[in-house]
Amino acid sequence: MTGIVDSHFHIWRQADLPWLLGPMQPRIFGPYEPIRRDYPVAEYLADCRACGVTEAVYVQANWAPARHLDEVAFVTQASEETGFPIAIVAYADMLAEDVRPQLDALALNPRVRGVRMQLHWHANPLYRFASGPDLCRDPQLQENLGWLADYGFSFDLQVFAPQMPGAAELAAACPRVSFVLQHAGMLEDLSPEGVEQWRTGMSALAAQPNIVSKLSGLGTFLRRNDPQHIAFVAMETIALFGPERCLFGSNFPIEKLWTSYAELIGAHRAAVPASAADHVFNHTARRVYCLAQP
Repeated sequence: MTGIVDSHFHIWRQADLPWLLGPMQPRIFGPYEPIRRDYPVAEYLADCRACGVTEAVYVQANWAPARHLDEVAFVTQASEETGFPIAIVAYADMLAEDVRPQLDALALNPRVRGVRMQLHWHANPLYRFASGPDLCRDPQLQENLGWLADYGFSFDLQVFAPQMPGAAELAAACPRVSFVLQHAGMLEDLSPEGVEQWRTGMSALAAQPNIVSKLSGLGTFLRRNDPQHIAFVAMETIALFGPERCLFGSNFPIEKLWTSYAELIGAHRAAVPASAADHVFNHTARRVYCLAQP
């Protein structure tokens, strides 16, 4: 297998993240005291380097929205000093009246390859992030997302299963944009009904050729590294999307709350068939995020 591209990780300084300061705020991954501190690129490299990771893509970590360019500058400095990350998925407000000025500013940085604005909403307030459940159908958001194609930017799409029909409509409305489904659709309801709703929604998303699925954050709702669960989600997702439309992401340091990088990558390697490994761990990320071939 070729070197691993980690398509989803974060570095941060505690002082820059509102949700790390002050009282604990509810997060979908539960209590997070152990990561209420700096997580610099040196620590990330110590976590991942021995596991075969050769390159990585940073995904925005919810700095204050007005400081999204400061986040890009901080990550760019880390990249200049260490070579990690090789690319950045930044934040932009896709509900702005016109997002293009924000995209113009992001496009000045050649490391920026995409945008994430989290759209996930849940009936459970602890899992809720977006302002409403149906933002994927918002005309302003759809118009702004369509502009991403002109910049060569992808969109990291984060939704729960009940939101997937709207997300499929969003992808259909923006056919020139590449969408990267976060955390394989965030399966959180493991009841038979919940799994079936997730599977149905994933099928609708897979029917849109401009969506790929990221195998990341699969311990989020279990609060543990569960090889059996990872194998189930990976096999279901690969069967629906095909290996050439699936990619791996560590979601570190979030997953560090309950596991090591070696254990995490070991579970994913065991879950992904050998015939799919090069796509999942390397080729898909390179294509979607426009990374140079090694």
